[in-house]
Amino acid sequence: MKVSGLHILLTYQCTFECDHCFVWGSPWQSGTLTIKQIVQIMDQAQAAGVEEIYFEGGEPFLYYAILLKAVDLANQRGFQVGIVSNGYWAHTLEDARTWLAPLAGKLVDLSISSDLYHYNEEHSLQAQNAVAAARALAIPVGTISVAQPEASDTSVMYRGRASRELAPRAPQRSPWEEFTECPYEDLRDPGRIHLDPLGNLHICQGIVLGNLFDSDMGEICAGYQPDSHPVCGPLLSGGPAALVSEYNLPHAAEYADACQLCYEARGHLRSRFPQLLGPDQMYGVGL
Repeated sequence: MKVSGLHILLTYQCTFECDHCFVWGSPWQSGTLTIKQIVQIMDQAQAAGVEEIYFEGGEPFLYYAILLKAVDLANQRGFQVGIVSNGYWAHTLEDARTWLAPLAGKLVDLSISSDLYHYNEEHSLQAQNAVAAARALAIPVGTISVAQPEASDTSVMYRGRASRELAPRAPQRSPWEEFTECPYEDLRDPGRIHLDPLGNLHICQGIVLGNLFDSDMGEICAGYQPDSHPVCGPLLSGGPAALVSEYNLPHAAEYADACQLCYEARGHLRSRFPQLLGPDQMYGVGL
């Protein structure tokens, strides 16, 4: 498996507790990377041939000094660098420019999340300030918005907190047997993977390939055998429905989408494959 993109969850913590969040971000989450760990990650990513790194969360700006250091380390190693943030720090345009000025010339993308899950309007004042400040500093910027589940064009993926909070509001449901493929992730050759603050490498959030703090990233990726993987194998052969059938898992008659069926099926399998389906943070344990 060749990986060109690495999406790093700098922290599970967040200023919000959004219903659509599939990593269960909240003010009460635990897990944040240290600078020493980030150096280790960068070294392994460089050796593995990674070209692009995104810093996400949770909310990465909560650990601003560590974020700035991480961006500098990534730039020094020649990575293209992006950040995803909810822009909570952009109370005024002046504030936003102050926060973003140290990042000018160091990012290929700044994505600001703004929708009705974060604020009481789709494009919040904070998002407007963040976008305006980024443009003034010549930082490439865009916005990310997720529609409500009642919308005809919703982009909600019903995994993580969304499987519990939003799936009941979904207007259209399908029989579980119809979810015969994963519509969002390339589980055979993903190109990008996710790294959480505990060192877990996820091919999809909650499906762990290995731990970077225990094994080398290149070795983990090289050793991935998708068809024989206990979770990804069934998903590749017949989607979430095959995962349910393979392990004779309990299930409902209908689901909002393939993600909800997959996520709930994985929840039933966690005790059987604890090293592959985790960590607790990804499954809302203790929250």
